Amino acid sequence: MSEFALYLRLGAMHIADLAGYDHILFVAALAVSYPPTAWRRLALLVTAFTVGHSLTLVLSTLGWVRISAVLVEALIPATILVTAALQAWAYRRPRLETPADDGRFGIRFALAAGFGLVHGLGFSTFLRALLGAEESLLVPLFAFNVGLELGQLVILAAVLLLGAFASRVFGVSRRAWVLLVAAVAGSVAAKLLVERLADAG
Repeated sequence: MSEFALYLRLGAMHIADLAGYDHILFVAALAVSYPPTAWRRLALLVTAFTVGHSLTLVLSTLGWVRISAVLVEALIPATILVTAALQAWAYRRPRLETPADDGRFGIRFALAAGFGLVHGLGFSTFLRALLGAEESLLVPLFAFNVGLELGQLVILAAVLLLGAFASRVFGVSRRAWVLLVAAVAGSVAAKLLVERLADAG
C-alpha cells in the first residue's frame, strides 16, 4: 500500500470510527435539519467546517500551533452541544417543518468554521501519534485530510438517508426527526463534556 493510500484510509477510518463517535455526532448534528433538497446550504456549512479543521490540522501537526489536548477534548463535545441546541431552536415552534434560520445562516456558517478549528486540533493529536518519525509530512497531511473528508461525506449521506427513510417509511415529521437527533447528540455531548471536565480537574 502506498503512503498516500495508507494515510487516506487512516483519515477515513478515524472520522468514521465508532470509538471516536464525538466527530460523528457533530457532523450528524450539523446536517440533521437539512433535507436533500437543501444541499446547497448544507454544502456551504460543510465547506466552512472543512476549511476550519483543515487549517488547524495542518498548523497543529506541523507544530506551529500548540493547545492543551485536555482543553481540546473538552471543547469538542461543547461544539456538539451548541450545534444540537441551535438545530433544536430552529424547530422550536410546534408546527414548524422547515428550519427558521433564514436570518441566521451567516452565524451558523461562522460557527461551523470556528468549530472546525476545534475539531482540527482533535484530528491533529491522532495524526501526530501516527506520523512518528516520518520525514516528509506533506503527503501524510494531504492524504489524511482527504480521507477525513471522504469519511465525513459518508456520514452526511447516512444522516440524509436515515432522515428520508424515517419520513417515508415511518411518517416521522422533519421537526420530530431534527428534535430527536438533536436531543440524542446533545445529551451524549453533555455527558462527554462533564466527564472530560472532571478528568481535566
